[in-house]
Amino acid sequence: MVSEPTEDKVQVWLVERGYNNRDLIILKYATSSGERVFQKEVASQALDTVTAARDVAPDNLASVDEPETQERYATEVERMKEKHEPDDPV
Repeated sequence: MVSEPTEDKVQVWLVERGYNNRDLIILKYATSSGERVFQKEVASQALDTVTAARDVAPDNLASVDEPETQERYATEVERMKEKHEPDDPV
């Protein structure tokens, strides 16, 4: 369950999911601005419910350097916010 963001947590929204050649699912969650991203790699057998948003520590966020990617992530965050509550399974 997603809680309200606190001073030591940042709410991020699912913006991308994919697979790699090691059979891992790659989930990317971005901040509303699209400037920061949290990436999680999970074995498909170990994947729990994927929620629309999650709260993460700021230290776990990476910068998104490409303006086009920032814009795409910000647009996707807005779309997710319009269609889902943070703890909705997606």
